[in-house]
Amino acid sequence: MGALQVTALNDTLASGVRIEGLTMDLLQRAVVHEQINRLFQKHGLLVFTGVEPSSDIHLALSLVFGPLKEHPSASTPRVDAQRLPGVIDMAYRPGSGGQVKLAGRPLAQWLPWHFDHCYNDELNRGGVLRALQVPPGGGETGFVDGVELYKRLPMTLRRAIEGERILYSLDVDLDKLRFGRPAQLVETVRKPGAAQVAEDARRMPRAMHPAVWVRPSGEKVLHVSPWMALGIAGRENVEGDALLESVCRHTNDAAQSCSYFHRWQLDDMLVWDNWRYLHAVSGSDPAHPRHMQRTTIQGDYGLGCFEHDHSGDALEMTV
Repeated sequence: MGALQVTALNDTLASGVRIEGLTMDLLQRAVVHEQINRLFQKHGLLVFTGVEPSSDIHLALSLVFGPLKEHPSASTPRVDAQRLPGVIDMAYRPGSGGQVKLAGRPLAQWLPWHFDHCYNDELNRGGVLRALQVPPGGGETGFVDGVELYKRLPMTLRRAIEGERILYSLDVDLDKLRFGRPAQLVETVRKPGAAQVAEDARRMPRAMHPAVWVRPSGEKVLHVSPWMALGIAGRENVEGDALLESVCRHTNDAAQSCSYFHRWQLDDMLVWDNWRYLHAVSGSDPAHPRHMQRTTIQGDYGLGCFEHDHSGDALEMTV
């Protein structure tokens, strides 16, 4: 019959588990769905290893958590909208866009800490990610738990940031990263489609999400995305910007000791709670390709909105 083998990711993290033994046969069993969802609710980060690498099992695992959601931006590449709805394609080829220099080191596909769809009023439940091609070094995907980030937040920052809402916009240009920006970051080649994304952003109202929210379990989550953050709602001034910068610096600093960076194998799949975790990409040598695919799980925690309550203005995929 087979069964899942579940172990902690490592001895230093309070959340996140590694799961071995997943097969398509097991994914047909309701009891396995229940087990996986319990683990997801408790830990928020599931690292499946030794999985048969295929789009079929990627979709089957994704549907354990709920229906799929199309990516909000029409400029995001799809795999096959008819055969594989909801699967986005993130491929880097040497010489293509999406390159930076960080402390003088060239990197492809580097991304700062963020949560997905922060620029929308609806916050999707999570993502399921797999690798189709990995570079010989780097290219790791990092995750940090907002529950742990809140616990490590100094009391003065807790008091200052709780109750505040953060403004976000769909602006993926890394040269416009304002908060928590590494001192020696330079975007050298923009991502493909960046111009279309910028056009999408111009027709959207700004989104707002709470800096801290409380899970049904009672745990508080620090959930601030440095990437695409514009400021604190009602406090877009020097004082408010300084507070948001302090919180983003805390995230960057704390993540050095409480994050998990996954070194990809082609038989891995990762699932994360987008309401709880931030993620990032370490970047890799621009001379080597990297190819990832992701599904997005529908859902909403009901705490986001558009500025000035622009109902019906969500950027949704049109097909």
